[in-house]
Amino acid sequence: MSVATQVKDPPASIQKARQLLEQLNQDAASHNIWVRTQMNAPAQLPWFTNTGGDTGIAPMASGRVAANQMKTAAYRWKWKEYSPFLNRIAGIASAAEVSPIEFTDRQSILLTNPGLGGRLQVTNTIRCAISIYNPGDVAPAHIHSPNASRTILSDKGGYTNVEGERCEASRGDIILTPNGTWHDHANDASSPVVWIDMLDWPLMEFLDCAWVDQEYTGASDGTNEKSQPTIYADGHSARLYGNGGLKPTFINHQRGWGNDPTPMFHYKGADLLASLDKLRKEKGDAYEGIQMQLVNPVTGKPVYSTLDYNVQLLRPGEEPRFKRETSATFIVVMGGSGYSEIGGKRYDWEENDILVVPNFQWRRHVNTGKSDAILYTVSDAALLRNIGQYRAQGKTADGKIEQIVS
Repeated sequence: MSVATQVKDPPASIQKARQLLEQLNQDAASHNIWVRTQMNAPAQLPWFTNTGGDTGIAPMASGRVAANQMKTAAYRWKWKEYSPFLNRIAGIASAAEVSPIEFTDRQSILLTNPGLGGRLQVTNTIRCAISIYNPGDVAPAHIHSPNASRTILSDKGGYTNVEGERCEASRGDIILTPNGTWHDHANDASSPVVWIDMLDWPLMEFLDCAWVDQEYTGASDGTNEKSQPTIYADGHSARLYGNGGLKPTFINHQRGWGNDPTPMFHYKGADLLASLDKLRKEKGDAYEGIQMQLVNPVTGKPVYSTLDYNVQLLRPGEEPRFKRETSATFIVVMGGSGYSEIGGKRYDWEENDILVVPNFQWRRHVNTGKSDAILYTVSDAALLRNIGQYRAQGKTADGKIEQIVS
């Protein structure tokens, strides 16, 4: 039953008034006006007080108020299904007289969520592309309003140059390109490289402030070059900010022109794994296991004001409890195997698989393998906290629902 379904027929007087309003709408439509004839009907029920059911999935609303309303759906993209398309793109690029990168600027596939009507986004706030670069490929230097990142899937991941800092990538690395920073990507290795591009592009698009500039003029000779000159060698930001709780005072922490951008661009996969491993004997969180958040080392806040990045360790056999949040979450399986229960449905996963957890839906992740499961997550929790809309609930061991304060 939809949220807007009437329980019984309204009185004749109400029906008459509604009929008159609908007649007004026949004339109003030509002026791009709608005379209101319905109550508000959001897609989600008041979910925080709705403790019944196991999914957390609210029915879609009906009527003009909810026209074209769409909800992110839970979904899993399997590596064995999407990687062949990357190989085919690479093959076309190798055989072509003109590489696709020359007219697309990227060689990638974009993930589309089945609940969002073909839009190029995986949640209402996040876009995801998976890119493949052949040896010698270069994406020209550019700058844009969305925040973005690369998560490296291949053993060697080429490099990204951010504000003159060369970030040489390997599997498991996360490279951040905050809004307002010039950056370019390339593959100088001998085999193709693959990485995941994450952006808050749909949010910027909704706010009508999404743009890209490729007219880079920062080269020493003043010409527009494909790549920035290297000013800082690989590891520069890690040397400055990778000391844990210590902030250098002899430099300006502003990189690019964004508002409080994180100056730490490159998180090495090996360092992330080592940090998780050091904590493996800790009890961990009942809902997340061992989890660590990537933060701006100057402010201690999430790396972006819109997106929250976390890395997560589930030890063999670990089964965290069910949790639901107002934020939507994107997950990359960097290692191990297991399954996630999302909205009452099971999704088995293995290395390089990708999942989306919609907001409000109950979920948990279980490691069924004999080795560690490593999950990288990106959510819009940072945005929701900034606007006072982040909330979370969990189910205790005896099935009761508790509020999670964080």
